[in-house]
Amino acid sequence: MNVKWDMPEEPSAGRISVAGWIRVLLRGLTLGVLVFGGLLILLLIRLIERPIYGLHRPLTPHITQFVCRNAFRILQMPHKVRGERMSQKGAVVANHSSWLDIFTLNARKRVYFVSKAEVAAWPGIGWLARATGTVFIRRDPKEAKQQQQVFEDRLLAGHKLLFFPEGTSTDSLRVLPFKSTLFQAFFHDHLRHEMHIQPVTVIYRAPEGEEPRFYGWWGDMDFGTHLLKTLAARRQGSVEVIYHPPVRVDSFPNRKSLAAHVEEVVRSGMPEDRQGLPVK
Repeated sequence: MNVKWDMPEEPSAGRISVAGWIRVLLRGLTLGVLVFGGLLILLLIRLIERPIYGLHRPLTPHITQFVCRNAFRILQMPHKVRGERMSQKGAVVANHSSWLDIFTLNARKRVYFVSKAEVAAWPGIGWLARATGTVFIRRDPKEAKQQQQVFEDRLLAGHKLLFFPEGTSTDSLRVLPFKSTLFQAFFHDHLRHEMHIQPVTVIYRAPEGEEPRFYGWWGDMDFGTHLLKTLAARRQGSVEVIYHPPVRVDSFPNRKSLAAHVEEVVRSGMPEDRQGLPVK
């Protein structure tokens, strides 16, 4: 999360009550068994799936979706979906608010995240990311050609790659300007006339009585503290995912016009009070 924006002050960590710690224990243990049990099963099946199907993953994405859907049941957090999920080859772009986006966007659609290479080394999250087929990229010109080939191979194999064009997570109350860099990959001759991009809006609504930024995770906020706060909540808020109609890449003259269009669509899906452009 190294992109600079006019970050609001991070909320102070509130005290967790005794009842809250009981919820942390019960939800945390159940969630841990679900996530890491699912990861173990996924890795075992992948040992068979990979030599037979190669890049194609006809089996393991079902495990990922099962884990992510049930994570919201454990949290007792409603997960709502609107719109049709894209069936064409291509990629998905969404606004980025929290580590919860990993569960939110995997729960109802088979996607493979595109992430910075550093995430692969993160404890827990890095293991999950590698196991579920995340594409890791480095901002190194020397690796640009190799990374382009990985993109092409995965996209032409039918993988729905998902990336966050904002380049960072936010407080969940805004959509930052989309960076157009990654969109260039879709304008190569092998992809331009084959690919579609589906904009997706993710809306988090805080628990009743909590501040609106409750689920936002940004800047240098500590992951462990935010996770504990989420697990301890007496009543959860909700998350809504809006799948907008996909657009053809070759309908746009260049990456900047494509990025500007999908940014506008993603922002339009937010509640009216969250649609304003951020102050730079």
